[in-house]
Amino acid sequence: MTSLDITNGVRTVLTRLREAWEWYDSIPPVRKIHSTLGQVADGWRRISRWINSGMPKGLYARALLIIIAPMVILQSVIAFVFMERHWNVVTQRLSASVVQDIAALIDIYRGYPQDADQTQIRRIAQDRLGLVVDFLPLADMPPPGPKPFFSLLDQALSDELRRQIGRPYWIDTVGKSALLEIRVQLDNTVMRVFARRSAAYVSNSEIFLLWMVGTSTVLLIVAIIFLRNQIKPILRLADAAESFGKGREAPNFRPRGAREVRRAAAAFIEMKTRIERAMEQRTAMLAGVSHDLRTVLTRFKLELALIKDSPEVDAMKKDTDEMARMLEAYLAFARGDSGETSAPTDMAEFLDELRVDAERHGHKTSVVFHGPPIVTVRPAAFKRCFSNLVSNAARFAASIAIVGHRDHRYLTVTIDDDGPGIPANLREEVFKPFLRLDDARNQDEGGTGLGLAIARDIARSHGGDITLGDSPLGGLRATVRVPV
Repeated sequence: MTSLDITNGVRTVLTRLREAWEWYDSIPPVRKIHSTLGQVADGWRRISRWINSGMPKGLYARALLIIIAPMVILQSVIAFVFMERHWNVVTQRLSASVVQDIAALIDIYRGYPQDADQTQIRRIAQDRLGLVVDFLPLADMPPPGPKPFFSLLDQALSDELRRQIGRPYWIDTVGKSALLEIRVQLDNTVMRVFARRSAAYVSNSEIFLLWMVGTSTVLLIVAIIFLRNQIKPILRLADAAESFGKGREAPNFRPRGAREVRRAAAAFIEMKTRIERAMEQRTAMLAGVSHDLRTVLTRFKLELALIKDSPEVDAMKKDTDEMARMLEAYLAFARGDSGETSAPTDMAEFLDELRVDAERHGHKTSVVFHGPPIVTVRPAAFKRCFSNLVSNAARFAASIAIVGHRDHRYLTVTIDDDGPGIPANLREEVFKPFLRLDDARNQDEGGTGLGLAIARDIARSHGGDITLGDSPLGGLRATVRVPV
């Protein structure tokens, strides 16, 4: 058997299986079952999305819910199953005791017929049993009254009256809040008994509510206190990471909280130390390279200065100056102004200085700023970022519009121009270092292709970014957005 035969056999089996499945799925009951299962699955997904939309999003609220919800449910079940059953038993026994007293009075009434006015029975009931008894003329029992929602007392009294006395009876547990009225039909009279409600029934609703509210409140307070202490180290870690991402320091940060949180904080500190060490090593290496290259360039300039002026010498001097500018641009891009510290900066005044510089070079520039102007940034790096963007716009446009807006979360600055713009498919490419395209407008003054790359690197070192788009002026819009 060849591999071709095996392949054909497998294909035949798969075809028959597919045909069998299509036939099975075409049966109306099966299709209806599949449709029903699909509807159930869709309904469950909608319910899940609705529940997820109503659930809290924060870790603090979720942890509190995870702790409180099971405890409240457990307390409710325990209180209902244990306490309610306990008070049911107590109510049944108290009701049985009251009915026993009534049965005893009936036996006394039958055993002592000489007490015609029932004075002794009333006295015994009042003094010994705490019951008020009188005798009514023989008549039909009143119609049954309304039953309370929780008819535990009615049920317990009815069961005991049927079991111990076995005579027609009528009870009223609603009419008088503090008393119970029980009527028992005897042979020639109707015995009416008034008893205190507390003698036959123990109300558990108040105790149940106080138990639930009290224990839930204590549990909630304890959970809030402990959870807040557990959440604080996580929030401090998040703040420290955010500050590091913005190029700021978190001097008072140290590992705190639970073991897992301390481990994460220690890992963050170690990562931060490694990154800073790598940046320091890179800066030191670049400083050495800069010193060596500058020394060579200085010798070139000195040797060119000792040579008589000629067109060739002038060209070599221009090349040397361009090399110096390119070297400074490379070092600035690689260094990233990492040694500068953040400081509060007036962005309205900062942008106005850019306007003055642009107008000094003959470009029509306008500046508008909205919101609180003070923002904590690295001033020199931020100035280089915006200078590169404004210089890029000034190279290809006659008019520039700068608009700044600061809210409680972000500082957003847009730089619009009326130049030729950049095609949409190249707006991310122009941020690549050393990339120089004829239409890309990413060439800085030294011709190194690092202008936009340096600007984006500075913005990202502050935790933000730079995006390019279409400008209302007809050219390019550069949007700088950094968190504050």
